[in-house]
Amino acid sequence: MDASLEKIADPTLAEMGKNLKEAMKMLEDSQRRTEEENGKKSSGDIPGPLQGSGQDMVSLLQLVQNLMHGDEDEEPQSARIQNIGEQGHIALLGHSLGAYISTLDKEKLRKLTTRILSDTTLWLCRIFRYENGCAYFHEEEREGLAKICRLAIHSRYEDFVVDGFNVLYNKKPVIYLSAAARPGLGQYLCNQLGLPFPCLCRVPCNTMFGSQHQMDVAFLEKLIKDDIERGKLPLLLVANAGTAAVGHTDKIGRLKELCEQYGMWLHVEGVNLATLALGYVSSSVLAATKCDSMTLTPGPWLGLPAVPAVTLYKHDDPALTLVAGLTSNKPADKLRALPLWLSLQYLGLDGIVERIKHACQLSQRLQEGLKKVNHIKILVEDELSSPVVVFRFFQELPGSDPVPRAVSMPSAAPSTVGRERHCCDALNRWLGEQLRQLVPTSGLTVMDLEVEGVCIRFSPLMTAAVLGTRGEDVDQLVACAQSKLPVLTCTLQLREEFKQEVTATAGLLHVDDPNWPGIGVVRYEHANDDKSSLKLDPEGEKIHAALLKKLNELESDLTFKMGPEYKSMKSCIYIGMASDDVDISELVETIAVTAREIEENSRLLENMTEVVRKGIQEAQVQLQKANEERLLEEGVLRQIPVVGSVLNWFSPVQASQKGRTFNLTAGSLESTEHTYVYKVQGTGVTPPQTPTGTRTKQRLPGQKPFRRSLRGSDALSETSSVSHSEDLEKAEQLSGAPEPDTPEPGGPEPPPSTRAPQDAEQTGALRSGAQRPEDDRPQVEEPESLR
Repeated sequence: MDASLEKIADPTLAEMGKNLKEAMKMLEDSQRRTEEENGKKSSGDIPGPLQGSGQDMVSLLQLVQNLMHGDEDEEPQSARIQNIGEQGHIALLGHSLGAYISTLDKEKLRKLTTRILSDTTLWLCRIFRYENGCAYFHEEEREGLAKICRLAIHSRYEDFVVDGFNVLYNKKPVIYLSAAARPGLGQYLCNQLGLPFPCLCRVPCNTMFGSQHQMDVAFLEKLIKDDIERGKLPLLLVANAGTAAVGHTDKIGRLKELCEQYGMWLHVEGVNLATLALGYVSSSVLAATKCDSMTLTPGPWLGLPAVPAVTLYKHDDPALTLVAGLTSNKPADKLRALPLWLSLQYLGLDGIVERIKHACQLSQRLQEGLKKVNHIKILVEDELSSPVVVFRFFQELPGSDPVPRAVSMPSAAPSTVGRERHCCDALNRWLGEQLRQLVPTSGLTVMDLEVEGVCIRFSPLMTAAVLGTRGEDVDQLVACAQSKLPVLTCTLQLREEFKQEVTATAGLLHVDDPNWPGIGVVRYEHANDDKSSLKLDPEGEKIHAALLKKLNELESDLTFKMGPEYKSMKSCIYIGMASDDVDISELVETIAVTAREIEENSRLLENMTEVVRKGIQEAQVQLQKANEERLLEEGVLRQIPVVGSVLNWFSPVQASQKGRTFNLTAGSLESTEHTYVYKVQGTGVTPPQTPTGTRTKQRLPGQKPFRRSLRGSDALSETSSVSHSEDLEKAEQLSGAPEPDTPEPGGPEPPPSTRAPQDAEQTGALRSGAQRPEDDRPQVEEPESLR
């Protein structure tokens, strides 16, 4: 490429191309150097005074690089720079050329800008089948529609230039928008045009027939007639060729007939307009070529950075287009088309069509793959030509049939339906985040629809060219979605079982949080818990923090976290997603027992602290009293230094050493006389055992907590399983049975006839215990050969 730049006659252009190449190479390679210098933090983002000596270009590029990649939290944005490609460099070169071209003399600048604008307009109109159209290039996507609205106002109100808004006051204009239009579009138009919000009319979508994301044409006609009767003027209708949410296309042909009937302006926008460049176009999208104006976004469609959006329109009066701002005499405004002019020539017609066709093939490939996956519902099956795929996870209620549920849904309680909706929304939100992390090149988007709930959208026309999405990425996306389904289905089924177990367990409260994508949420109610209040409880905070630490130390497959997000509320334990082998009863019992132990230990520590404090005070009082008694016993003379020594030498005092010891186990104050006399410290009282659960489940070697025991496993034979089960039963029976009384030496020994029934009774108890295992153990049938 350097040799090609040397052939350019204009040295400024050659140097510009060389500098751009070096600058882009430096910026693209900066991420690797940033990773190597991970520990170094740059302070270049701190504002400072302007240097007097100035800086060279390399230093400036280094500063830009540090500002772009200095923050480690912006890794997803920095990855897009690597996928710009050479066509992106051409688009960036257009901005540099625009600044250079603006320095030419007026005559050369006028000829060059006119050529660039006319070429780009002609190419776009032919590629997207919009004959005899004009083009307006703008940075903001909605800016073109605002200019079109101004053009429509000047066209319908002839005296608007003279009388201004007095004309609009006498006959208010009405702009019709679909309910599926992108959010904030109507408010933007009113702010730009200076119109009140009553000038907007929101047209609902279909409710009975057709897609629920298409504009209701019959209802629109009724609204137009009502506005005309009220003295209003129907001005403009905005239709969608691919809604912002699910990519559905309105019935543009029927809408065009209505606009011609009532003299309205029809504007079309949407991602499906990109398919006009393909050989086969659906009839609904093809009807957009007859509209009055349309907005195209070739930048994301073709993967071109910093390329303006284009609004194509048809109008015969150049004076009105100039007043509306669609045309301009300034050369700088015409140079907006320069990056797109360069990029279109670099890609060529075949390259443009190939990129759009590749994006449509990716969406069709994903749609075909998801049809083979159970519990995945595709919401755009009737839109085979749409390059947007929207899907979500769904499952019927556990233990219910799909058909009766579909019939009985209207009679179901609203709270139950809403809870199911929120639960599925949380799972779909989790699924979308997982798929985005596993396949980052897919460009998935998680969105919340009004009717369907939370869905996952795949729109390759807006992301594939930038992220470099391939067919293998789509196959990996389908495989990842299928691998996550067992976790989703099992979690949805275990939620109700978890709720029942927690409700039946004393001391635990089930917290209904349908937005949590996991088994459920539980809170432990301690003895001093105020159940009527939801404010923050410090004692409960400590118990739940210790409980969370204990649960995470178990090294199970479940994830635990403490919430909620709002710290003013009471703490809870949030349990994450689960597989099908989770023992809910063991999980709930472990949570209850562990929380109870933590509460009792904390209470014991608090009581012990109080007892020790009182014991120290009592010991001080007793030692002071003992000291006074010793003084009375020895007399006053013995307290005089010299006399006391003589008396103690002639007549020593036989006083016993009296002290106090505090028994932590019994919580009592005792005398140390026993210790000094027998030279042995007393053992005190044996502390009580720590309370444990009523059921202690025996786990196999290597089995993780909260796992169900494997029944019929090939790892253990029937004989070994039975013997292992019997050994466990005997050990529990022997450890749990009371120890027999040991006869004293020399005492009368009981006769054999007395001991035989007791031994037979114990043997029968062991056998009956082996034949009737507890409910939580795996029941293994004893073969006939072992009986």
